[in-house]
Amino acid sequence: MPLEFRLPKLAEGDATGSVAKVLVAVGDQVQVDQSVLEVETEKAVVEVPSTVAGQVEQIHVSPGQDVGEGTLVLTLAGGNQAPAPKAADPPVAPVAPARATEPDASSATAQPPAETAPAPQPAPATVEMANAAVAEPSRAPAIHTSSGLPVPAAPSVRRFARELGVDLRQVSGSGPAGRISIADVKAFVRQGLGRPAVTAATSALPPLPDLSRFGPVHRQPASAVRRATAQHLGQSWPSVPQVTQFDEADISELETLRHRHAPQIAARGGKLTVTAILLKVTALALRRFPQFNASLDLQSGEIVFRDYIHVGVAVDTDRGLLVPVVRDVDKKSIADLSLELGEIAQRARAGKLTLDEMQGGGFSISNLGGIGGTGFSPIVNWPESAILGVARQKKAPRWTGEGFEPRTMLPLALSYDHRLIDGADAARFLRYVCEVAESPFLLALEG
Repeated sequence: MPLEFRLPKLAEGDATGSVAKVLVAVGDQVQVDQSVLEVETEKAVVEVPSTVAGQVEQIHVSPGQDVGEGTLVLTLAGGNQAPAPKAADPPVAPVAPARATEPDASSATAQPPAETAPAPQPAPATVEMANAAVAEPSRAPAIHTSSGLPVPAAPSVRRFARELGVDLRQVSGSGPAGRISIADVKAFVRQGLGRPAVTAATSALPPLPDLSRFGPVHRQPASAVRRATAQHLGQSWPSVPQVTQFDEADISELETLRHRHAPQIAARGGKLTVTAILLKVTALALRRFPQFNASLDLQSGEIVFRDYIHVGVAVDTDRGLLVPVVRDVDKKSIADLSLELGEIAQRARAGKLTLDEMQGGGFSISNLGGIGGTGFSPIVNWPESAILGVARQKKAPRWTGEGFEPRTMLPLALSYDHRLIDGADAARFLRYVCEVAESPFLLALEG
């Protein structure tokens, strides 16, 4: 009797994805735990292992198709079924992204257009991104009706609605049993023009003009990472009234110590970097200034303080900016942080981070010093309340009381949510970071 392999749950909070690559062909012999599919979610490409062994009789998915938990992937003849995974089993591991051009969401396998029906009369739409409160851009919450039942809509329709910022709970479906189609979402948006039916980021922008009038252009679909980044930062910028505080740290002594002890870390397979040291410095600052490790809950009128110190570190990859999170920074040594930071950066560039590794941060660090620039103003990664930007260190004369000496100066920029953090506190926080960086002994004394 033929066996079926259906797509398992990709990751917590990530219900759907797009098929990036099918790794098997009809006639292939598949073993249990053999990777048979690559699926691109909003933040990673995950490799899906089979829970069924046997010979492939039929492949039911194709590249570019939207899929979700339970989608039929393969039919196999013979073989056996693996035991169902436990609830605590980790999600499938991401792999490097496929280079094939990603299809547009609207062209993916979608529900057939519903029969023409009177356009639904929409209630004022709510912004799904705001409802989702997406701390990590990869997370997309499941949508349920007021009765607790899932909204009847295909994964492609959910993605289409999410990109427009439409709350599917406000849309009336014209299909069987109220199933919502892309046509229903479009009708809802048309009827709701002039109402908040799109995200704050897109509603403030006019349609893109026809750029081809001025010369040749070409288009390519934005990757899932780029779309998620644009959506998340578009949500962060208008939602968070942020201010940036600038300062400089004299890290001459720190650099002397870093170069002196770098061989010890290198012998363990790591690299002692300024970022690794700043992780520890930041942990001390967050312990002293807990409001920088907190979030503002406007709905309850409360401030949520994190009792843990997890710090996200921005990593530049060929797929876009990824921010893996280093957990319990305050409980780890600089040597341990150096090794861990090198590992997660390498895995981020290889596309092997799991979604869980990019979630849960309470503060972020973005270091562009290795690329260049004299300074920049980073955007707060909501619902975090602050982010530290690090620019390229430079040699500059500094007055010592007796004369000018060449010193190594590190430009720092602290962007923060002004609703939660006052300017004076931001200045104190950044000055404390500078003082610890300038006096490395404080790392041992207070750490």
